[in-house]
Amino acid sequence: MNSTQLPVISIVGPTGTGKSDLAIALAQAVGGEIVNSDALQFYRGMNIGTAKLAEAERGGITHHLLDIMNVRDESSVAQFQAQARDHFDRIRSHGKVPIMVGGSGLYVRAALDVIDFPPTDRQVRGRLEAEVQAHGDGEVRRRLARVDPISADRNLDTRRAIRALEVFEISGRPFSSYMPNREYFLPALQIGLNYERAALHETLAERVRKMDRMGLAEEVAELLSHGLREGKTASRAIGYQQYTDYLDGKIDRGQAIEDTIVATRKFARRQLTWFNADPRVNWLNPKEPGLLAKALQLLSPASHTN
Repeated sequence: MNSTQLPVISIVGPTGTGKSDLAIALAQAVGGEIVNSDALQFYRGMNIGTAKLAEAERGGITHHLLDIMNVRDESSVAQFQAQARDHFDRIRSHGKVPIMVGGSGLYVRAALDVIDFPPTDRQVRGRLEAEVQAHGDGEVRRRLARVDPISADRNLDTRRAIRALEVFEISGRPFSSYMPNREYFLPALQIGLNYERAALHETLAERVRKMDRMGLAEEVAELLSHGLREGKTASRAIGYQQYTDYLDGKIDRGQAIEDTIVATRKFARRQLTWFNADPRVNWLNPKEPGLLAKALQLLSPASHTN
């Protein structure tokens, strides 16, 4: 099968499972270019804490949508959808295969699926944020439960609960009604990586300790000087939030490491829950031999749908 007949390939799964390594190996095998779908790797300077590959580690493969925002910016799923699809077309135009890699579930779906994005209104959102700031999120959650019980039952964090109520106030439609059917926008193949939980947890713990040794605290200090606190998305990123608390003197370095490990493990569980809900994901164990061969085998025409 030549490259123009291959689907868009998307490598998904929990953090720490080797998605980037498989994406590079696949790109080298099929003639591909990589499109990043890790929402935190969009940010310039957020390198150590996001496990962003350095240029020398990218296997000579062109990577897209890395380092495209500053830490004050707020990422947009709708904007990412347009950018990712534009890159898919460009990569195809010179005979290459688009390979998307990253564990930000909603961003993956935005790029791959037929999806209708809900409207936004900064004034409405600002009013709801001010209400929560003044009185807590109890009343916002009660109103959301009345108008959109499906979203309320998802136990959204405060930011997403505000967003869901914002959408209802603007459109009159529940936020949950905008979730797409599982229908690919164009032919696609999703490959999920995961392995035994206890081993993954240990990998994630060592990964955080390595980030600390590599200079995560110094990276966060540098980003704070560039406005990290003002970035609604970047400032909440795992590791960056905990090390900001350390640099502010709220916790010691050891506690920052442990808090980051706990948060990373919880995040991995959320990612697994998200991707496990999609029956189209083809799961592979990266600890078993023959990973690349198994991934290539999935590229047969019968393994993907439109």
